Amino acid sequence: MNNLTGKTVLITGAGSGIGKAAAVRFAQESCKVIICARNIEKIEALAAELKEKYQADTYAFALDVRDKEFVRAVIESIPQEFRNIDILINNAGLALGLEKFSDNLVEDWEEMIDTNITGLLYVTREILPIMLHRRQGQIINVGSIAGIHAYPNGAVYCATKAAVKTLTDGLRQDLVETPIRVTNIQPGMVETNFSVVRFHGDKKRAGDVYKGIEPLTGEDIADIIAYAAVVPAHVQICEITVTPTNQATGNIVYKKR
Repeated sequence: MNNLTGKTVLITGAGSGIGKAAAVRFAQESCKVIICARNIEKIEALAAELKEKYQADTYAFALDVRDKEFVRAVIESIPQEFRNIDILINNAGLALGLEKFSDNLVEDWEEMIDTNITGLLYVTREILPIMLHRRQGQIINVGSIAGIHAYPNGAVYCATKAAVKTLTDGLRQDLVETPIRVTNIQPGMVETNFSVVRFHGDKKRAGDVYKGIEPLTGEDIADIIAYAAVVPAHVQICEITVTPTNQATGNIVYKKR
């Protein structure tokens, strides 16, 4: 198995949920951890926690992945001691709204597309040359089961995650002659602030999503991401789809009454 000690990991969308759990998981593995998200207060608080609890070398900065020039500028400004990025975790993403297509807000569509697809492309485009130059690295994209099975009232979100799946597959093919590995993690129901964001802050509606089922946690997904990163260098985990035991697809779920 690979030893992750000393590896440099960059995690987008690390302010909460899966991204935060992944930052903790890799800090526990004695990695150098680069964390970024739009909310600088959350990122700075997490950086302090990682340093205090795990003595992790940590670098934090604000990043809106939708802004191409900003992405380029902040990645170019990463300190030299953090620049040899071994693992990129493209975790920044969101869902907005759960209404029929005809009732969706166009602004919600744009934010999902710009974050889930375009932002992932911008960040990957800046980090990949570093990996190609060093002839090593791994890109781990956090997709969704929604990218495999569309569900009612989520057409645009599902389409963005289908794009993540296809982009991951295509990038893997483009890099087939290199040692760089490309992985897509496709979770089902994970109880984070995902549904709170989707329902524009309606915590009751968000909480109802997980009633009657034991959902996955951010830590569950972080463990899976770490596993994909720790397998031997000649092993490439192309894709992992993971759901709670009582979930079969995006909208086929058994809930106890």
